[in-house]
Amino acid sequence: MRLLLDESVTWDLRPLLMGEHEVATARYMGWNGKRNGELLTLARNEFDVIITTDQNIPYQQHITEADVAVVVLAAKTNGIDDLRPLVPDLLKSLDVLKRGEIVRIEARP
Repeated sequence: MRLLLDESVTWDLRPLLMGEHEVATARYMGWNGKRNGELLTLARNEFDVIITTDQNIPYQQHITEADVAVVVLAAKTNGIDDLRPLVPDLLKSLDVLKRGEIVRIEARP
């Protein structure tokens, strides 16, 4: 599966997702500063899933029309120490996630 880490996600997450998946960052693709709608349009041709920490993206964009899946990681901060515990649930969600769907993965209390 081809995954894109939005610029809101630390690149430190990338090695934790590699192996079964091809993972790139928005910065690597030269897509820094792209607005969500534009990023979704660019990503749909090259990626299966966008991973973001932008909590507002479900309310701002029509994911179903973008033909790319979105995973929103919800943690205390965007730092790797807070995102790392979400990786097992993130990887499980990728097994069933389909284009046009959005999934929110939250830190457990």
